[in-house]
Amino acid sequence: MERLTRDEVRLHVEADARTLYDLVSDVTRTPEWSGEVVACEWIDGATGPVVGARFKARNKRRWFSWSNHPEIVVADPGREFAISRTEKGGGTIVWRYRFEPDSSGTTVVQSYEVVKAVPMGLHWMLRIVLGVRDLRADLHENMRASLRRLADIAERESLARPGVAQSR
Repeated sequence: MERLTRDEVRLHVEADARTLYDLVSDVTRTPEWSGEVVACEWIDGATGPVVGARFKARNKRRWFSWSNHPEIVVADPGREFAISRTEKGGGTIVWRYRFEPDSSGTTVVQSYEVVKAVPMGLHWMLRIVLGVRDLRADLHENMRASLRRLADIAERESLARPGVAQSR
């Protein structure tokens, strides 16, 4: 069983970078494309995506649920959005979205980087309790699925917004 280090997934989306940024930076909408996040709410007086803002994310997988409290570390509209999640017994992981616009839309790059190692005990707990045999592969597939759902939402919203030109 390997420790997590980093990974990324790329997907070209027929939507402008600002639409995509607006979606992912509104953390309250994360459950629309995430397979694990069931709710997010701003905490500690935060009301939007600025560096230092924190939110509570509630997650569920099968019958097991948990919460974490990420902090926004990058909020660069249309370019990049990143959060850092540090939890006791869960290490520190920075999750990042980068947006690379081109003439037909935007390539979204979703990635994570482990800053403080996720304890092996957590890997084993996920394996035994939830059946996650390979956490790295599981996270990779979850990122791919999330980006596909995010693309569907962004493309629909881009088409619905006047003045947002898209190539089809």
